[in-house]
Amino acid sequence: MSIQTILLAVTGLTPQVVTETLYALHDQGEQLPSAVHILTTAEGSQRARLTLINDGWLARFCRDYHLKQPEFSVANIHVLRQVNGEPLTDIRTQADNQAMADAITEWIRTFTVDPHSDLHVSIAGGRKTMGFYAGYALSLYGRARDRLSHVLVSSDYESHPQFYYPTPYSHVIYGNDPSRKPLDTQNAEVMLADIAFVRLRHGLDQALLEGRTSFTQSVAAAQQALGPAHLTINLKNRQCIAHGKTIKLSPADLAFYLWLLQRQTDGQPSPHCPCDGAPDDTYASQFLQHYRRISGEMGVADRTIDTLKDGMSKTFFEQRKSRINKTLTQTLAYAAQPYLITPEGKRPRTQYRITLEHNQIEIRQETNG
Repeated sequence: MSIQTILLAVTGLTPQVVTETLYALHDQGEQLPSAVHILTTAEGSQRARLTLINDGWLARFCRDYHLKQPEFSVANIHVLRQVNGEPLTDIRTQADNQAMADAITEWIRTFTVDPHSDLHVSIAGGRKTMGFYAGYALSLYGRARDRLSHVLVSSDYESHPQFYYPTPYSHVIYGNDPSRKPLDTQNAEVMLADIAFVRLRHGLDQALLEGRTSFTQSVAAAQQALGPAHLTINLKNRQCIAHGKTIKLSPADLAFYLWLLQRQTDGQPSPHCPCDGAPDDTYASQFLQHYRRISGEMGVADRTIDTLKDGMSKTFFEQRKSRINKTLTQTLAYAAQPYLITPEGKRPRTQYRITLEHNQIEIRQETNG
């Protein structure tokens, strides 16, 4: 399936940013998007409908330049709403501001779900806060090919209610100021300015990427993923907490993880994976000390003890390492990196360690007693 592009424009009271953006894309030799969507207020919705659809400015632009018209109808004009569900007429209160931020975030999250479409967000129109939230939301959810832009229009034509794009023929309008000087739309200059943005999508939980979320929740998740790493192991509760989230590890996996951490905090060399057919007695003995601390004496007469009676095998080492790393990655996504059991050095002398500093590791010594 071919990749299609969606243009999502924040327009406010200036729907002409849509045709200006399309003109700039065409002028730069780029393909037009397959569909256009608008985020706007109640009045902005009416203006977009009356000018781009009823008055035919979008169709006129495509005819003038012999271009295929992108999909666009009243259904593509999305009105931002207040908390009570009423259309947002303007942004005057903190509640309006929050509702607008959440709505813009949700639309951009929705448009970035489809792997077969790229999203181009234009922040040329609307209030400054609308453009800010659209850009920020794209920073949170944008993928590698998604794009953020603004159109630059020569001053005489900027925000002029009769100007929609530079025409390929002479068309006179009059200045939107007391001078009322005649202007030829053929002479207008419109340029697309791409805006670079930091992509933070990899730091968001899969649940936030797939389900409805607020702007505040999305920002908090990104901040947490990008914040400093910190690991806490509570032996009494058998808990491992990384980046503020509980990591659900079995007692044996938690003991293995604790064994690696304790070696690091004690200044011991990072362990090697035992060789095939040569189990390591020292590793097994150290591991079982931690396993008993976690399970208690009543919980050690099980398969784990029996498995280690001849030492820690290569299979045991690798299975624990893989299971722990898989659980960390599933729980923390990109934020899992510093907590993973990581190989260092070349075979056959590869060692394994967790790339946390001592001050990022907290082991609470309470036991099950």
